[in-house]
Amino acid sequence: MMLCWLLAGIGGWSLQAEAAAADSGSVSKVYIEAAGAPSDPAALTARSGAQRLEAAAEALYGYVLEGDVLKARKEAEEISQIFIASSFEGLTSVEGVNALSSVILDMKSELAAAQPAPQRWEAAAAKLRLAANSLNHPRQPMWLQYYKLVREDLNDMEQSATASDLKSWTAALARLQSRYANIRPAVIISRPAETVKEFDSWISYAGGAASSEQPVERTRLLEIVSYGQDAARVMFGKERNEPALSLPLAPQQYGGWGLLAGAFILTVLVYAAYRKYRGQKRDMKTV
Repeated sequence: MMLCWLLAGIGGWSLQAEAAAADSGSVSKVYIEAAGAPSDPAALTARSGAQRLEAAAEALYGYVLEGDVLKARKEAEEISQIFIASSFEGLTSVEGVNALSSVILDMKSELAAAQPAPQRWEAAAAKLRLAANSLNHPRQPMWLQYYKLVREDLNDMEQSATASDLKSWTAALARLQSRYANIRPAVIISRPAETVKEFDSWISYAGGAASSEQPVERTRLLEIVSYGQDAARVMFGKERNEPALSLPLAPQQYGGWGLLAGAFILTVLVYAAYRKYRGQKRDMKTV
């Protein structure tokens, strides 16, 4: 009788385990179908993880702008859990994953600071938002909208170099460095490592020239700006045959004598054309 009781118990446990597994499978199937995600686990983990991460980053950015630190901290923890549970294989490189991880840690660190720092919160939240968007939309990320601002900074640098104004040149470079710091994690996520290294090298080279104790020649400043223009085109995916980043220089002023000389030349040309026309007309009548 003891043997029969043991066999019956084992059979009951097996039926319960099978039923639990069936229920679990049903729940998982329902969850996948409700989420509208593909059945492939790898694709589900990568794509859905990126989508959830961007949605959470958008929510956190909104909470930070509203000044709701408690909700922002809660959302930051949610972002950490999404990052830990997700695999972004195929969406970005190892460098991109590391950049995303660093941005998340910076955001949490800023929110955990003892002293309130709204401006730093907003900067960190914006950086995280751009990074998450770049992961979810690698072909058309939001950070590409910074191209116009980068162009303006490079234009200012070129004009300052033309005028040999190192102070204004350095100020324009500082603005550009600040903008690039905001988008750099997003750039790493959606661009090859070589592209990022190229622009990093240019930023470092330009910064070294700006901080040099020796006077920097005008030609060297213009040369540095030219390198920056090329690096920016590559980073933002612009073609070399597109309009140049520089603004056209102001036309040279010739003054009143220049205008008189131009009017005289124009009068001579008009008179010569008239004489030629009269001569051709006379020849036609003769024939």
